[in-house]
Amino acid sequence: MPGYGENRNMNSRIRIAVPKGRLFDKSIEILKKSGIEFAERSERKLSVDATNFPLSMLIVRAKDVITYVEYKACDIGIVGLDLIKEYEPNLLKLADLGFGKCKMVVAEPVNKKQYWRPVKRVATKFPHVAETFFAKTGLPVEIINLYGSIELAPLYGLADQIVDIVDTGRTLKENNLYVVEEIFSSSAQLVANPVLYKINHRSIDEITKRFTVL
Repeated sequence: MPGYGENRNMNSRIRIAVPKGRLFDKSIEILKKSGIEFAERSERKLSVDATNFPLSMLIVRAKDVITYVEYKACDIGIVGLDLIKEYEPNLLKLADLGFGKCKMVVAEPVNKKQYWRPVKRVATKFPHVAETFFAKTGLPVEIINLYGSIELAPLYGLADQIVDIVDTGRTLKENNLYVVEEIFSSSAQLVANPVLYKINHRSIDEITKRFTVL
């Protein structure tokens, strides 16, 4: 894919996209532990340069990390495996960073109500993952794409099951849901744009090494 990165050269700073949300604190922690230091920034400032390494950090929405890296606005990024499986971007997976661990699961109510439907309804924020999983089972389902409050869908008749990521499982329990089946385990991944990796592989390999020897 074309992008800003095609005009960059080997002497430019490496850019890393760091996700807001649940992976943010651990992402910052791994950068600090790897010995990369950044200038002070305000909470509203969404980009900052390292002071001791040719690296710039961009803070973006978790889903946007993939876009920034795939379109060459960033060389590398930190993103959950759940989003990689959902969007299937053309990116190199450099390392499993080992934090942000969670599971993609199918869940349903403990006291399941019976609704007459021609096919089972499944609510999810991950429609591609859900479609791929149920296609392998051979069971026909209707996928309902939601952007939040997934746990409410089966409790109020919108869906029979949900496909979502769970960490401790506490939210499921509090909403009287239980895990029917685990689809896959997820954790934070360090990814790179394939083209920019070829150009800047030495610097990117150095960053990867710093991240993975912790």
